[in-house]
Amino acid sequence: MPGTSHHLLFANPQALRLLCNPIGIEEVQLTMKLRILIILAFLSPGLTLVAQNDDEAPTMEFENYKPISTLVVPETSVMSAKFPFIDVHSHQWGLGEKKIRRLIEEMDSLNMGAMVNLSGRGFNRETRDIGTQEYLKNMIDSTTLLAPGRFIIFTNVSFRNVGEDGWAAEACRQLEEDVAAGARGLKIYKSLGLSYSDTDGNRLAIDDPRLDPIWAKCGELGIPVLIHAADPAPFWHKHDSTNERWLELKLRPGRKRDANRPAPWEQIIAEQHNIFKKHPNTTFINAHMGWLANDLGRLGKLLDENPNVYPEISAVIAELGRQPRMAQKFFEKYQDRILFGKDAYNQEEFYTYFRVLETEDEYFPYYKYHAFWSLYGLGLSDEILKKLYYKNAIRIIPGIDATQFPE
Repeated sequence: MPGTSHHLLFANPQALRLLCNPIGIEEVQLTMKLRILIILAFLSPGLTLVAQNDDEAPTMEFENYKPISTLVVPETSVMSAKFPFIDVHSHQWGLGEKKIRRLIEEMDSLNMGAMVNLSGRGFNRETRDIGTQEYLKNMIDSTTLLAPGRFIIFTNVSFRNVGEDGWAAEACRQLEEDVAAGARGLKIYKSLGLSYSDTDGNRLAIDDPRLDPIWAKCGELGIPVLIHAADPAPFWHKHDSTNERWLELKLRPGRKRDANRPAPWEQIIAEQHNIFKKHPNTTFINAHMGWLANDLGRLGKLLDENPNVYPEISAVIAELGRQPRMAQKFFEKYQDRILFGKDAYNQEEFYTYFRVLETEDEYFPYYKYHAFWSLYGLGLSDEILKKLYYKNAIRIIPGIDATQFPE
């Protein structure tokens, strides 16, 4: 009957026929109690004797699927890194005294020796662009006074007026002044390649020749360029059942990109790789492993061809943790090139990074919606951990106090 839920199932398919056949019922000698139960099942929509029909299996939205694993394996809680580490990818805004002191307490508990703040110039809400040199100087002065040696500040460049006469010369002059004031590197946001346009309204490509003086100047000044280009490739793919970032795009629909707008993913990544090749005397830190942590073979080829490129692992720990054997081999081969980074600052999220890198734990959960798969520990050696955590960063980022780290 429509609108009811008569879900009476029997192991013997003759049961329903027998119900409608008094002679058959007498033949199998049903008890009075069973007769009553059968009748009530048909008269009472809410009564289910055994189970639902296979055609009426329960359903739910995918984003609500959160199964609890029944796997029983050793678990390791790692709330502090085995060695002091340098987080080369952090964003801290408005670093006043109270916030600095709170951060130092949290950094100490994590065993974080130093933090690279990539947002040195802050953000100008009026212009919707990077902030001022005054903001940068205030940040450098306050962190140096209250927490000497614990914060390394990178500066930023605005690409808003590319196409105007003298733009490159002025940008290089500002870069020189920022470095003289204490900036130790240049951070390039993903807006270059995604949202910046030149004065003619055309998309500003990462490898636009008019930007070459910036990359060259960083090489002259001896500072690295930490550059974030594009986003994960699935953001450009169809948002359908084949997209492994389906859940993230459902929860964060603003991250979805059209296949060819503002440009195809492969084109933006190629533009980034072009400047790596064109400026071999400049050190580039490839943010988020260049979004190639899911293709370590391709990333390895990039590193082989460009010895000036150093990948950092922020926001891709889930990619590494789902391929522990492949990732471990990658870290062994490129142990002198990889840097530790986290990106979005959350104290408890570091624990998952430590667990993936330091332990051999199996099948443990990720903390965020980026991945719905479970992770495995890489069990990296002490020597590789030391290079990842601090040695590689000390070698390529100027101004880090190496005395606060082990040999």
